[in-house]
Amino acid sequence: MPIVVIDAKIDTEGLERLRAIGDVQVKCISEVYGNNEEQRVLPAELICDAEILLCTFPPTNFDEMHDLKLIQVTSSGYQQLEGLNLVAKGIRACNGLGEFDVPIAEWTISMIVNLCRDLRTMIRNQEAGHWDRSARHQSEVRGRTLGIWGYGGIGRETARLAKSMGLQVHVLTRRGVQRRDDIYRVPGTGDVEGTLPDRVFHLKDKDEFLSNLDFLVLSMPLNDANRGIVSHQELRLLPEHAYILNPARGPLVDEEALLKALREKWIAGAALDAHYHYPMPADHPLWRFPNVIMTPHVSGSGSSTHFASRVWDIFVQNVEKYREGKPLLNELSPSQLN
Repeated sequence: MPIVVIDAKIDTEGLERLRAIGDVQVKCISEVYGNNEEQRVLPAELICDAEILLCTFPPTNFDEMHDLKLIQVTSSGYQQLEGLNLVAKGIRACNGLGEFDVPIAEWTISMIVNLCRDLRTMIRNQEAGHWDRSARHQSEVRGRTLGIWGYGGIGRETARLAKSMGLQVHVLTRRGVQRRDDIYRVPGTGDVEGTLPDRVFHLKDKDEFLSNLDFLVLSMPLNDANRGIVSHQELRLLPEHAYILNPARGPLVDEEALLKALREKWIAGAALDAHYHYPMPADHPLWRFPNVIMTPHVSGSGSSTHFASRVWDIFVQNVEKYREGKPLLNELSPSQLN
């Protein structure tokens, strides 16, 4: 009977589902030692015989987990697995990809509407008691073109919502749009088949993609290859009426290029949930632009309404699949782990 060790926030329903599998022994370390928000040493006698581990961070005495065969982290990122030699040890690993698709896509759509109708100005008008029924506050998003750069789970759920509102959806990817199996998604969301985009562009067509957009949303992870992927050149290619939305990672957009584009009105504005500093300094110029909406990285986080239940949904499904010898959800490849 495999021993399953839990060192993460408990979701009661998920824990009941896990125990209902029957053919596993469950140890809830977090019930005794609290939630693990940073690396720590765990008693060897509690973890040495674990076959499956759910955690936010692996314990600092990870090498004492001699029987481990599967580790799942609660986050979409998996940098905390670096240096553990999982591939050499024959340990499989999964992450929390897909748990934030819904809230981040909803943030994106809400920002599109808010930017389109210039909600920031309407709020300032309300505070000043100023009556203004200008046409810019009555714009529709239907018929406009949304460009999604990167087409993972967040991009696909954003596309689904955008299409329901009548937006044209253009997608820019490195490898094209394909069917997406064995990746977690909330039932009824996303675009498994990859059929929603009206047009799909490859990197060689980047200039054409950018030059015909009303909104550009970034939907990709941050790595060495795409740091500053939106620079002066890309911002210059966007139409003057276009908005850029970044719920992904701040440094995907070159900071000085963005400031210059806003000051010189190369673009109409921006909505930013991912930033260059945490927290953003109170004197940073991005706070002051009337056509920029800044939110403090809340589009998707561990405080999201359904975060814990979705982490546990992924994990319980994976324990079941592991026991049945089926492909796991969100399994990381050897190249990702090395």
